[in-house]
Amino acid sequence: MSAVRYRITPIHPEAHLFEVEIDIDTPAADGQLLSLPAWIPGSYMIREFARHIVRIDARDGVRAVPLTKLDKHTWRAAPCDGALRVRYEVYAWDLSVRAAHLDTTHGFFNGSSVFLKVHGHEGQACEVDIRPPAGRAYKEWRVATTLPEGTGKSGAKRHGFGVYRAADYDELIDHPVEMGEFALYEFKACGVPHEVVVTGRHDLDAARLCADLKRVCEWQIRLFGEPAPFERYVFLVMAVGDGYGGLEHRASTALLCSRNDLPAPGATAMSDAYRGFLGLCSHEYFHSWNVKRIKPAAFVPYDLTVENYTRLLWAFEGFTSYYDDLALVRSGVITQDDYLKLLGKTVTQVMRGSGRLKQSVAESSFDAWIKYYRQDENAPNAVVSYYAKGALVALALDLTLRTKTRGAVTLDDVMRRLWADYGQTGQGVPEDGIRRAAEAVSGLKLKRFFDEATEGTEDLPLERLLHAVGLDLSFDAAGTVPVLGAKTANDGDSVKLTQVLDHGAAQRAGLSAGDVLVAFDGLRVTPASLDALLRRRQPDDEVKVHAFRRDELMKFRLRLDAPSADQAKVTAATRTSVAARDLLKQWLGRG
Repeated sequence: MSAVRYRITPIHPEAHLFEVEIDIDTPAADGQLLSLPAWIPGSYMIREFARHIVRIDARDGVRAVPLTKLDKHTWRAAPCDGALRVRYEVYAWDLSVRAAHLDTTHGFFNGSSVFLKVHGHEGQACEVDIRPPAGRAYKEWRVATTLPEGTGKSGAKRHGFGVYRAADYDELIDHPVEMGEFALYEFKACGVPHEVVVTGRHDLDAARLCADLKRVCEWQIRLFGEPAPFERYVFLVMAVGDGYGGLEHRASTALLCSRNDLPAPGATAMSDAYRGFLGLCSHEYFHSWNVKRIKPAAFVPYDLTVENYTRLLWAFEGFTSYYDDLALVRSGVITQDDYLKLLGKTVTQVMRGSGRLKQSVAESSFDAWIKYYRQDENAPNAVVSYYAKGALVALALDLTLRTKTRGAVTLDDVMRRLWADYGQTGQGVPEDGIRRAAEAVSGLKLKRFFDEATEGTEDLPLERLLHAVGLDLSFDAAGTVPVLGAKTANDGDSVKLTQVLDHGAAQRAGLSAGDVLVAFDGLRVTPASLDALLRRRQPDDEVKVHAFRRDELMKFRLRLDAPSADQAKVTAATRTSVAARDLLKQWLGRG
């Protein structure tokens, strides 16, 4: 059976338009169905990519074939004789890792946002001819992707335009593509070629970045066991003035970062920004195993037309969030003190949201489609992050296993068991599969732990668990300046409340998200003056507040709060046992 053939061309970079053509040799006799995914794996929100299709038509040779739109993302071509060609234009102006972006400087796309699925041919081989924009201005453009190069005269050469191939539609849309005049850096990890492709103006210490990534990648490959599950891996990095994001794929990741996150030439210290970028790379790389191949049963196979519900994102995103920083310290890229500071930040993030007391991480996972990925002004009061608290569940499970088995069994063993049982077999992890794997490798009964940690809303016993490995967890207030109990944002020369926190001063006074502060005790509030006005007051002081709600000026009496003691700090305990010190060394030591 012949392959389904796609062609994608940046026909108008200045107008942000890709043209896509599909040739189907044997369309369905009763009319060929075509559809575009409504979401992309790894980003759990319905995004309606079909809304970016500007126009679409079909032909049977020289004859036009009518297309009927059946729903928001599905078309049916009328029955025709012979091969069918479908042509459409996609507007690409989403500067993110999720969809497509095109201008005169570069092009980027995920297949799920540009390639229509040909129903009935999903399992058939696909070819995609990636073509350059017309004009001399684009003669230096290259292509970066992990799509396999095609064969024959039209087959693409590495980093060149031409024909690439995929075994089926699922593979076709799981290899993002970057085109333009990018910088290219290379290294090998456990013998596997890796590339770092950087688009956007930047300067960086490429040797340092590659050396650090090599250590992190090799540690992760060895954690699960060689060989790596891919023959080649590419980090596709878009460097901008201000941005952050990542999305995993089977042999690559798309990353968005600030150019200041990249290691500066000549710098030797580990900046917070660079450490964060390495953590992002580590996170997406770990997904190569955990969620791309070890998948919840609800994702086997993906149904990209509707939401796919699972209560396990706390394991697939949360465990990955635990291992992303852990890989940095275990590979020797950051110090133990650096890691403990990062751990303290994660604990702080969770503790500062009262949503953790109302929503479990299992519920957060299930409702990701309507809550976590669609947060509103009340999110801190209603939602817990399955990323952050999921990472703390992983920490608690890891330390529980280590202490109860005296270091004989760890979360690493659980991950390897999941890899063997599910990642290497293609079977989906059932909803109780994480618990069952942990019990199988440890011999412990862990139902109570999982019920409380993942289905409950009580805080995890981190202080006790960390103390068992020679660490202290403490909480301090972030300074002494009184607080409003609200998050704010600058709105021109004004200050707007963006989120009002449960039981805080602003909520008690009757202020709401969206209110624009005008004055405190008759003095104008501006972005420049707010902090100074608060510093001149004490906790429990009463302030007369004027604020606009919509176009109405309103008055409030607000009693300021002391800052909460919710800033976590993890440090080495002053007094600890030899056994605890040994467990700490085993946990955070290089390996």
